[in-house]
Amino acid sequence: MSAFKSMLKPLRERVMLMIAKAVVTMTDDDGGVQRVQMRLLSGETRSAASRFQNYGLSSRPAGQALAVALFVGGGRDHPLVVALEDTAARPRGLRPGEVIVYDDQGQSVHLTRDGIVIDGGGRAVTIRNAPKLRADVPLFECTGEIKDRCDAGGVTMAGMRSVYDGHTHPGDSG
Repeated sequence: MSAFKSMLKPLRERVMLMIAKAVVTMTDDDGGVQRVQMRLLSGETRSAASRFQNYGLSSRPAGQALAVALFVGGGRDHPLVVALEDTAARPRGLRPGEVIVYDDQGQSVHLTRDGIVIDGGGRAVTIRNAPKLRADVPLFECTGEIKDRCDAGGVTMAGMRSVYDGHTHPGDSG
């Protein structure tokens, strides 16, 4: 039986090395596939590992992140990173079924059980390259000023309301 175990030992070792937890230390986002540098086992570092992401979503960790690395066939030369987690930036307390897209600066789009919440993290939110912005809602509520930069000369809605409220026509009662 020991001869059989000896034959299986190299195979067992390769299987044990196929999946690893890693710490990403650097990223390169310039190519077609993002590349990462990571620390693995004690003293083991791998550079230029390919990081695969889901279609339609892309991210780049700001600092160190935990990763799951795969090594096809157990060979450690060409790792593939399939998941990253930044435990410091990850929002907590989501209810079952909720989804959030977030970054390390507090910006997020949160699909909650009660509705969609967009948090700009104290920064401007910009909608680009849209020929039209439409809100099909019975009530549009704004808690701040609305500024018109079209034909009204850059006045606020409150300023236009003040002009309208003070305006009368001859024969009007007010």
